[in-house]
Amino acid sequence: MTPAILFLEKQHAVFTLHPYECSAQDDFGAHAASQLHVPLNQVFKTLLTEGEQGAVVALVPSSSKVNLKRLAKAAGVKKLEMMPPAKAERLTGYKVGGISPFAQKKRLITVVDASALQHTEILVSGGKRGLSLGVSADLLQNLLDAVIAEIA
Repeated sequence: MTPAILFLEKQHAVFTLHPYECSAQDDFGAHAASQLHVPLNQVFKTLLTEGEQGAVVALVPSSSKVNLKRLAKAAGVKKLEMMPPAKAERLTGYKVGGISPFAQKKRLITVVDASALQHTEILVSGGKRGLSLGVSADLLQNLLDAVIAEIA
């Protein structure tokens, strides 16, 4: 049981669990998509960025890269850069490859790529490597006060 799952259960949220064997050392999204037999653009990676105004979480399809200028604009900040992995782990309480957008140590501004709206369910990290959660974009928006914008 991860903090992300406990959080969703406490909220009485509708979600699905998708465990898989994780042997990847990088490109965790592509590995999850392959193991779970889902399109790569349906598996969203959780990326941590930072700027002068603080940290921002970006959720983008594993088939894409985040556009930092679009992300900054959507988050209402001046400029963002990718956060070093060790700092992302300290800030969220999760290990890289298992950083969930839910139940992070600190509530951060979260922006979800608009492509999530094309899917009934997207997969995000469940809080550890080898576990994805199936959720709707609406759920992300409601539970995380997430902004939906074109950031990929």
